[in-house]
Amino acid sequence: MAKEYDIVIAGGGIAGLTAGRAAAKNGLNTFMLSGNVLGGNLLSIEKIDGFPGYPDGIAGYDLCPITQGDAVQAGAGLAPLEMTGLEENDGTWLIHTEKDDFVAKAVVLAMGASLRKLGVPGEDTFFGKGVSHCASCDAPLMRDKTVVVIGGGDSALQEALTLAGFVDKVILLQDGDALTGQSFYVDQVKDNAKFDIRFNIEVTEIIGSETVQGVKLNNGEEISAEGVFAYIGLQPNSQIITSLLNLDDTGRIIVDPEMRSERPGILAAGTLRGGAPGRAGAAAEDGEKAAQAAAYYIANNKWQ
Repeated sequence: MAKEYDIVIAGGGIAGLTAGRAAAKNGLNTFMLSGNVLGGNLLSIEKIDGFPGYPDGIAGYDLCPITQGDAVQAGAGLAPLEMTGLEENDGTWLIHTEKDDFVAKAVVLAMGASLRKLGVPGEDTFFGKGVSHCASCDAPLMRDKTVVVIGGGDSALQEALTLAGFVDKVILLQDGDALTGQSFYVDQVKDNAKFDIRFNIEVTEIIGSETVQGVKLNNGEEISAEGVFAYIGLQPNSQIITSLLNLDDTGRIIVDPEMRSERPGILAAGTLRGGAPGRAGAAAEDGEKAAQAAAYYIANNKWQ
């Protein structure tokens, strides 16, 4: 028999955890499906700047457990399950997972997004053998070596700066003609002598034998490196709801300013919703808004 709640939150990143905390504090019978990796993409971030309440910054692997603890203390339930399906259920919503089913009056979809893959030879072969998406995890293993970071946005620059604290050299490859991250990070990268920044360059292959030894570029050049870290954007985890909700051209859920989708009772928050700026503070704000809108809907049986 499905377990019944006022609200179920799908996703264990900062948007979902904040929504769970806010919903529980609003007195809603709340359950969070955190997935198998609590914290999502923030787990690899060594320092999150500009997050409310932390003027000196905070690591993603600290922020998410703190928020989870707040949510549980407020009364939210939690399980390391992933939503595998969602369907209408006589005025409520039926949520499927790999283990249990849940029924809820409102659902916040906060499954986030996954790092987009390069799609080049060697990427899968050398994953965990020099290819990585987590600088804070693997930077100590690259001490005094040369690494390649692919991308020019906030995530790429943050991870590159983390690596620079350990490695001898960071070769930063951007397929455009400028770095697109915040000036706060761009300035730090440009002022660091360990960086070699190259524009209008694409990686066509990751090469090596037992481990990574370098990359091939679209101009025919080969670069020697012991590590490759790619941050070229995010692919929203919206596959299981594509037939249920309207998505924008990036595959994200279309919502109004209160995080409400076109389906009564279904809200979205964080990098899964259309127009998300992809920053931790904004994702947390999304979670708060979604929980408030859900509470109003449950209390008044009125969507918009």
